[in-house]
Amino acid sequence: MTSRETKICLFLQRRFAPIGHTMAVILNKKYGVEQFCGYVSMRSNLELLKSSKNPRYTKLILDEDIYKFYKTESVDLNYLNLLEKEYGIPNLWPFVDSDRIVRHGLFLREYPYDFPLHSHEDMLKLTQVYAKAAIQFLEEEKPDVIIFPVIEGLTTLLLYHIAQKKGIKTLFIQTSRVGNKYTITEQYDDLSYVRQTFEKLNKGDASCPEYRKLAQKFLADFRDKPASHEPTDVPSQRPITRKQQFAFLSPRKIGTSIFWIIKIFIDYLQDAFRDDHTKIKPWHHVFDRTKRKIRVLVGFEDLYDEADKNEDFAFYPLQKEPEISITLFAPFFKDQLWLTRQIARSLPIHYKLYVKEHPSMFSYRPRKYYKELKKIPNVKLIRPSVSSFDLTKNAKLIATITGTAGWEGILLKKPVITLGDVFYSALPMVKNCKTIEELPYIVKTQLENFNYDEEKLINLITAIYRESAPLDLSQIWDIEGGSQAEKKEEEIMPIVDLIAEKLNLKAI
Repeated sequence: MTSRETKICLFLQRRFAPIGHTMAVILNKKYGVEQFCGYVSMRSNLELLKSSKNPRYTKLILDEDIYKFYKTESVDLNYLNLLEKEYGIPNLWPFVDSDRIVRHGLFLREYPYDFPLHSHEDMLKLTQVYAKAAIQFLEEEKPDVIIFPVIEGLTTLLLYHIAQKKGIKTLFIQTSRVGNKYTITEQYDDLSYVRQTFEKLNKGDASCPEYRKLAQKFLADFRDKPASHEPTDVPSQRPITRKQQFAFLSPRKIGTSIFWIIKIFIDYLQDAFRDDHTKIKPWHHVFDRTKRKIRVLVGFEDLYDEADKNEDFAFYPLQKEPEISITLFAPFFKDQLWLTRQIARSLPIHYKLYVKEHPSMFSYRPRKYYKELKKIPNVKLIRPSVSSFDLTKNAKLIATITGTAGWEGILLKKPVITLGDVFYSALPMVKNCKTIEELPYIVKTQLENFNYDEEKLINLITAIYRESAPLDLSQIWDIEGGSQAEKKEEEIMPIVDLIAEKLNLKAI
């Protein structure tokens, strides 16, 4: 199939839409791809894409428009049974449960808000209308591949599984957790191309000497000076003190703060589509942020414990919520309070369990959450300002659901236990716990019979270098919000080149 014949579908959600569109521009200019279609969220994104003259999209469908059809939909049990038989994993609950808006009311409200927007019956209707829309869209457009930035819930998960059944290639852009490298994968729960290369390296069917040197250097540099692959998720880059949290009230900033609050209300009232289900109500915005500031004002200092590097301890860093890495990759372990209790009671009786908040979650969890943690006899709650690397270096064991702390632990030769689906579980020295009853025995094995394998680790990092490209996505997506994507063609081009390689596209 030539570039001209290839049709690419892009899932263009929220702040990724300008980035995805820039990728389409590169694929068109550099590789001659002429046919694109898109599944879009947010009307502002739809208007941006409709105005594009090159490339043009054969069809764009909007999530907010599809959503409204559920109001006139009737529950069809026969259709739902058919969907469950065709696409269930093994039922349809993972599709609904992974959707933070539909299932939990989040995104519209801040964590820890947890109240579903819909009744059970309405959830069934939403599943029907989204499935029908996805099937019709794919059958009409017949794309050869769908490119996703993330799996974000009901819509994307349905689109992925329906595409898989129809033989449509699916590609995801995923962080490799090695520097600023991003990789492409055909599966949302694994790094498929990385794993394939990793297995070839283990069998001796590949060598990749140039990438192996890079892997060895990365490992040596990391051990000499550990650094997070995500620079915005370290304590020094987050407002984790009372002073930082209330900086908006300083004489220099209070005027700007008031201006933005007024602007949020005016923009909402002037928005003709303010009733779209993805629109955040400005009063909720103010209310939820006020609650957060009150939590910070009351403080958490009296709840923190001091770390002692001379005692035996395991380290469990709390993961960010809501996150698909928990709701989809570890659905039965997503209650982190309950999970902490299970980890704590799985340790040798004299061990402590050090628990530390994720830097980006500071002020979101209420005091009562941490008080419940403190009721566990062998738990110590560590200040979020403490470096996770210092804790990891001194810990006897790292436990994580799917977090980067587990990957960093392995890089530092520590025993690691994972409780969800994550790529580094492919390493033989990482133990994955599927059922909670196994956990005490896995802990015992990792503490007493940990067999570190440097060769396998270097092979995995080598595979990552071979199957990834540099991309500062946190800057383009998280910090700039995608607004500067059209000016970032050169920065986005390497990941597009990697996508083109996987699609066998040739530069024109």
